[in-house]
Amino acid sequence: MRLWSIHPKYLDAHGLLGLWREGLLAQKVLLGETRGYKNHPQLIRFKRTSDPVLYIGTYLYYVYLEGVRRGYSFNKEKIVKYDLTLRMPVTEGQINYEFRHLLEKLKIRNPKMYAELLQVKITEVNPIFFVIKGDVEEWEKVAFFNTQNAI
Repeated sequence: MRLWSIHPKYLDAHGLLGLWREGLLAQKVLLGETRGYKNHPQLIRFKRTSDPVLYIGTYLYYVYLEGVRRGYSFNKEKIVKYDLTLRMPVTEGQINYEFRHLLEKLKIRNPKMYAELLQVKITEVNPIFFVIKGDVEEWEKVAFFNTQNAI
């Protein structure tokens, strides 16, 4: 499960569809409707909020909007609740890590999109987030590539 902090516009079709499915699964986990994934690291930041279901719902709403923009038929009714005034912090290090992680995936899966994203100078985030100083989040499972050279 990967609940990207970066804006969903950077994801290719495969990534966006996966994010929608995984976000809905995360919502089920936070609602207590599934036995798996209860302790998944990607859920920690949502569990730390005052209302995890509301925050994951808001996160999902922005994924839904990106899906609509692309012509996908994501079902907004699957989002239990959301509040577009909510914001959560995410560190610069996390954003850099995720963007680099996505580039590594796209290098193989979607070379055209990979080349386009190499031109990005400032990485936007999912609108539920605001960026703060800091390294990669402590809950992140860091992959093998060097995060010091993040874009």
